[in-house]
Amino acid sequence: MKIGITETVLRDAQQSLIATRMRYDEFADILPTLDKVGYYSLECWGGATFDACMRYLNENPWQRLRDIRRLCPNTRLQMLLRGQNLLGYKPYPDDIVREFIKRSISNGIDIIRVFDALNDLRNLETSVDEIVKQGGDAQVAIAYTTSPVHTLENYIELAKQIEQMGATSICIKDMSGIMTPKECQDLVTAIKETTNLRLHVHSHATAGLATLSYLKGVEAGADVVDTAISSFSGGTSQPPTETVVHSLEQLGYETGLDREKLKEVNDFFKPLRDKYLAEGMLDPKVLGTDVDSLTYQVPGGMLSNLISQLKAAGQINKLDQVLAETPRVRADLGYPPLVTPTSQIVGAQAAANVLAGERYKMISNEVRAYLRGEYGKAPGQLNPDLVKKVMGDTPQFQGRFADTLTNGLATAQAEAGTLIESAEDALSYALFPQVFQEFAAKRQTVVNPQGQSGSKQSVSEQAVPTVTASPNPVLMSAVLPEKATAITSSENLPTQNYTLAEKYDVDDETAVLLMAIVAYHLRTDPRFLSFQSIREQ
Repeated sequence: MKIGITETVLRDAQQSLIATRMRYDEFADILPTLDKVGYYSLECWGGATFDACMRYLNENPWQRLRDIRRLCPNTRLQMLLRGQNLLGYKPYPDDIVREFIKRSISNGIDIIRVFDALNDLRNLETSVDEIVKQGGDAQVAIAYTTSPVHTLENYIELAKQIEQMGATSICIKDMSGIMTPKECQDLVTAIKETTNLRLHVHSHATAGLATLSYLKGVEAGADVVDTAISSFSGGTSQPPTETVVHSLEQLGYETGLDREKLKEVNDFFKPLRDKYLAEGMLDPKVLGTDVDSLTYQVPGGMLSNLISQLKAAGQINKLDQVLAETPRVRADLGYPPLVTPTSQIVGAQAAANVLAGERYKMISNEVRAYLRGEYGKAPGQLNPDLVKKVMGDTPQFQGRFADTLTNGLATAQAEAGTLIESAEDALSYALFPQVFQEFAAKRQTVVNPQGQSGSKQSVSEQAVPTVTASPNPVLMSAVLPEKATAITSSENLPTQNYTLAEKYDVDDETAVLLMAIVAYHLRTDPRFLSFQSIREQ
């Protein structure tokens, strides 16, 4: 029996270990070798890479994808998509979702692994339909977690519905690395008995379980597993590719991978890993085994970002308290799986509760939108006291929130105006307006004679345009309640959800703790009255 291997070094591995800061020019030379290894697929796009390319690396994410496709013509390219949220942090209109998928596939993507953070399949209907229409592999992922409301029976029923909705493959997405070998064996067995879909298993090495779980999953019938080349494996990343391949082949399975090419790949990434360690970008904390993750269930990327942001705020000593608060907030919200955007929603609120010194003294707009039902149906019962505090007597929204949104692509094209140089640019603007505007402004002034996807010059070496940002009324009200009314009025808050990431020009990981960090610093330091001042510190 042949077992496929999906290599994650270009996406989830580096996202989990170094917050997606690997530049295209750092890995471009190894792409032809990666193409010859024999992987089932190469995960290289989606997730946080899109945002990070423009925000930090001064790269066009679409050009990065085209360059990878050009140098890896023989390997399936795979991406991660957040369903109706695409690569952002809120639901987008259907026309933007469809056009984004169309352009992703036409630019080189073969497999789109799509998930919804709440496993609400209504949020995947448009994505799956368009992926299939465009000839892609619509791989629907079950966001795996454990809780009183997540049972084997519920996962089996979910798998049936995924097959019925037209998915072409299915994935068990264990983003926190908490799935035990027995749980993996049971779930894989049940899904293979229930559906006819190819089954992928994705996990993280955070708790030290993933390699064992992969082996039991393969024995139960899993077709493909996700791994990372050993120099970027372990800890919050995936199990090492070489170790998994060697173990499987010793047990009589075929992988088809070229061991010599794997060594070339690992030798290439070793000095890059050492560079990140020396620069402090790769924190040794994320490389170890943390069994506490079995309790707090924080995904790899979220954990590395929590550490990074707490260190930046001088509050790393509060990490254990934030992690302990995380499962309590999760329970209040009906046990959502912790994966983007719910990991950010829960993580930010947990941090806010700890740093503000009082639970729900301030409540983020994302939590409010979640409680209103804008992200979908919560898996379990919401804390009624929290609902009452936020909603009053207003009933929850029960439908598919995207149905309330009007088409947005033409508006994005009109708003971006002359900054747009391609159809893909309009989509970049639609997802991250502020980020794209800054990126496009830099693009017009930076000449890249090599014609590559990103400038050889790092973002930190370039002049970054100044962006004025105002204080967030939710943050301010937590520590300066007397100013909350005036600020809220001046902000003219929209009635539907907006995200920290979009409105205040912060990225995925920064949004996790920014709310809490600002609240903490506002107590003593007026320099932190705006997000722009934080960027400058």
